[in-house]
Amino acid sequence: MTPKERYRKLKQHLSEENPVLLEVIRQYEQLDKTARQLGLLAEDQSYTEKISWWPLISVLGTFSAGKSTFINDYLGVKVQQSGNQAVDDKFTVICYGPNETPQTLPGLALDADPRFPFYNISEEVEKVEKGEGNRVNLYLQLKTVKSEAIKGEILIDSPGFDADAQRDSILRITDHIIEMSDLVLIFFDARHPEPGAMRDTLEHLVGTTVRHRDADKILYILNQIDTTAKEDNLEDVIGAWQRALSQQGLVSGNFFAIYNEEAMNPIDDPTVAERLKRKRDEDWRRIIERMEGVKVERAYRISKALEDFAKEILSRRLPDLTASMRRWGRRVFVADLLWLGLLAAGCAALFGIGLLPSTPAALGGAFAAAALLALGGHFWFRRLFASLEIRRWREKDPAIAAALAHNTRWFRPISRAWFKGWRRRARERLETVIDQSRAAIRALNDQFVSPSGRGAQEG
Repeated sequence: MTPKERYRKLKQHLSEENPVLLEVIRQYEQLDKTARQLGLLAEDQSYTEKISWWPLISVLGTFSAGKSTFINDYLGVKVQQSGNQAVDDKFTVICYGPNETPQTLPGLALDADPRFPFYNISEEVEKVEKGEGNRVNLYLQLKTVKSEAIKGEILIDSPGFDADAQRDSILRITDHIIEMSDLVLIFFDARHPEPGAMRDTLEHLVGTTVRHRDADKILYILNQIDTTAKEDNLEDVIGAWQRALSQQGLVSGNFFAIYNEEAMNPIDDPTVAERLKRKRDEDWRRIIERMEGVKVERAYRISKALEDFAKEILSRRLPDLTASMRRWGRRVFVADLLWLGLLAAGCAALFGIGLLPSTPAALGGAFAAAALLALGGHFWFRRLFASLEIRRWREKDPAIAAALAHNTRWFRPISRAWFKGWRRRARERLETVIDQSRAAIRALNDQFVSPSGRGAQEG
């Protein structure tokens, strides 16, 4: 699907769901255009591919942490198998479907459809494990379920997580869905009261997510707390997990403790049962409120992501590209001077020893030959120093490497390295995109808030 077709489909979808985001789409088009002119995006790429345009909730966690049971409860339909052993080793994307019976489709359905967050994920898998990109069905599946709870949303269930045994491809997919999601639920099992033994898993699931630029979208859930009833040590277990999470940098309040009422163990002490139920009901309510609020949050996140993308180019990539271009230009300029000096010295030496006659024809021929050598040397130096700069950025930031290749092509004048016009125009367009992103957020505010107490249209 070309970016143009993607814009058209997104506009069609958003015109019905939230017209405010139509202007955001137009600004994404401007952002893409500016990035392509800078060489940061290929013609078939778009920043709209880097976010999910449908509300996306991801459920991650350790083996047997109750993820599938939680999902079945939320949907009101048994769509995922549950049990004490690992029952599924695939990422499962769950969305609404019209059939009464849930249907399962292969991972290819996700990899080939740009409406889903795993569009072209086979390419990401291939980057980390050669040959695995063609085996995407081993990693992904799509399930459709007729449940009002999932209408207009996408839910992702992950396989049980064990960082010690996890393949690079699974880690890459995990990082991808954390980045794309509007809300991430990370489940832990209260039946394992020694969280220190899961250090590697905690380091990846928590240590990675707490440093995320939108860390508030990540909820950490201690499940099956009914197992603490026998020892009546709920606070001790919660405290042990909170200390383990804080060692990975989690200091926010996004920590919850719940259990499944149908699968719970009998609790003999009614006081303990009441205390656990109170805790469970309060945290369950807060989790479901966040899940039901993703549609509103998603609209804000799409607008904010537009600003973030533009700021990233404006504050980091454009200055880095500028500095690299100037370094390339200086090297070519110095090499040209040295090369011209060497040619001039060579010609003078040849004249000095009489190998070149001083007739006008001979002088003209010598000048033409020297000019050709100088021009050939110039383009050779251009290519050499450009390749060195590109190699320098290829691992660090492939987008800047691509932009360097774009801006140092043979037909572009070397003065581009110092010419401010193209950078000034790019900055102006990026600043306009940022302003429009903030305007979109204000327009969203008008839909949902009214400090004066009057209706949005009245105020």
